Amino acid sequence: MSRIKLSHGGGGEDSWKLIREIFLKYFSNPHLNRLEDSAVLDVGSKIAFTTDAFTVKPIHFKGGNIGKLAIAGTVNDLAVMGAKPVYISASFIIEEGFLLDELELIVKSMKEEADKTGVLVVAGDTKVVPKGSADGIFISTSGIGQVLFEGLSASNVKPGDVLIITGSIGDHGACILAEREGFEIGVESDCNSLWNLVEAILSTGAEVHAMRDPTRGGLSAVLHEWAQASKVSFIVEEEKIPVKEPVLGLCELLGLEPYHLASEGKIILAVKEEDANKVLEVLKEKNLEGFSVIGRTVSSEKKPEVLLKTPYGTYRYLEPPAGELLPRIC
Repeated sequence: MSRIKLSHGGGGEDSWKLIREIFLKYFSNPHLNRLEDSAVLDVGSKIAFTTDAFTVKPIHFKGGNIGKLAIAGTVNDLAVMGAKPVYISASFIIEEGFLLDELELIVKSMKEEADKTGVLVVAGDTKVVPKGSADGIFISTSGIGQVLFEGLSASNVKPGDVLIITGSIGDHGACILAEREGFEIGVESDCNSLWNLVEAILSTGAEVHAMRDPTRGGLSAVLHEWAQASKVSFIVEEEKIPVKEPVLGLCELLGLEPYHLASEGKIILAVKEEDANKVLEVLKEKNLEGFSVIGRTVSSEKKPEVLLKTPYGTYRYLEPPAGELLPRIC
């Protein structure tokens, strides 16, 4: 009899299979079937609605903690759908014996991160479970946003679109892995709320077809999801993908692809080629480091695919993430 594996939560092929074979089998509807970061709903005016859960280990890490991550992750799922985050609910499952001072630090971090965007935590719930029934604290959130910019969708990527990344990839995944294994690599998580950046980009009038924050499964997962949803292929120039040297070194040491590691404060955009400079100008004005045009979209004559152009001018397939690369990163 088949059982749930850690890889079912990893954002790769096993996750996609679970979603399609179990959840969509029973919950299928036009909103859910789009498999976006948020569902855009019309309730008189258009809103975006998202839900997420956070189980990161360690609970505190360089650059943040589970509370900051919960707010930033929810804000970003709304933001990449062109929605201004307005309201969040938060549910806490706390293990008996968890320190009250530690809980207060986490909640304080949530408040500080929410204030960056102006989003309000307006509902919540707390459950305490016996010692040994949970690993410290888990947080579940839901978020509602007002859709200010329409047309963003994983199924809206067009041939000829330029791919832009707003900074170095894999920082969060590398940070969590290093702290868990006791390595010192000098890299912090990039955990950060992105609505203010998204609003600045979209306010230029640039024709952006899709946006995503590459969390579980990393850059590779996003591009493969877009390729399947839009029936296009991607050619990505490996030399132009920004990866910090310590992250690259850690990946080489452990035999990992940096393109599979999670980021929690970066965006990948598919932009009409003529409008790419509008986006790049905003990134310059924001003094962001490492942003880059990394590739482009091409028509897919057969099966959609993601190709990496190597520094040697050859091409290789960028495989989608498979198995559980690193459990409990968010």
